[in-house]
Amino acid sequence: MTHPDAPAPVRTPPWSGAPADSPRRARLARVLLAAFAAAAAADLIALLADWHPGHVLAKPLLMPLLVAHVLTRRAPRLLTAALLFGWGGDLALLFDADLAFLLGMGSFAAGHVCYLVLFGRGRTSPLTGAGYAVALVGTVALLWSDLPADLRVPVAGYSLLLTAMAYRSGALGRVAGAGGALFLISDTLIATGVAEWPQLPRPDFWIMLTYLAAQYLLARGALDAHQAYRREVVPDTSG
Repeated sequence: MTHPDAPAPVRTPPWSGAPADSPRRARLARVLLAAFAAAAAADLIALLADWHPGHVLAKPLLMPLLVAHVLTRRAPRLLTAALLFGWGGDLALLFDADLAFLLGMGSFAAGHVCYLVLFGRGRTSPLTGAGYAVALVGTVALLWSDLPADLRVPVAGYSLLLTAMAYRSGALGRVAGAGGALFLISDTLIATGVAEWPQLPRPDFWIMLTYLAAQYLLARGALDAHQAYRREVVPDTSG
């Protein structure tokens, strides 16, 4: 039993995490973020140098390091799941085969579903939504005839989910919104490569640069929104 004058406990949703980070945990978070940045730099340098072994070594480290960073910051479970599904997609795309491409796309799609649930029902701009819709229809229409026949429907379905995620990411603010937009750009670059369109020099570099920036910004935006919510939770005095 509790004393009748005792304050009611603060009620938080299941994903809200523990109290504020300790100084030790905060230091560990910074170390892990620095390790992620170092691995990202190593991967991008390897791609610029066309050193494939370096890419194969660095790429599998990226999302686990980012996951470790967000976990030290009391990340929502859905954010952790989205990044881990991204890791699954990263590993699959290391292999140059249609089956690996489909498996990677499926893993990324699962990550987008996690992001969509994480974003909740916050407001987003209808004008931005219209812009994303035009981009989706235009991109799929232009790519359609140049894609392999067995990939057209999967790519179109994935593009719809990806575009929805990019649009809804704005519900968590500008940082997450920028991450969603960069994810769309990154995967569009992959799709143009599959369609055998003319590419930028070192296309894999630009794909990874926009992808890594996207995942980091989505994670940062989600963490910022999550921690702001924790600070704003008020005691429930109704009982």
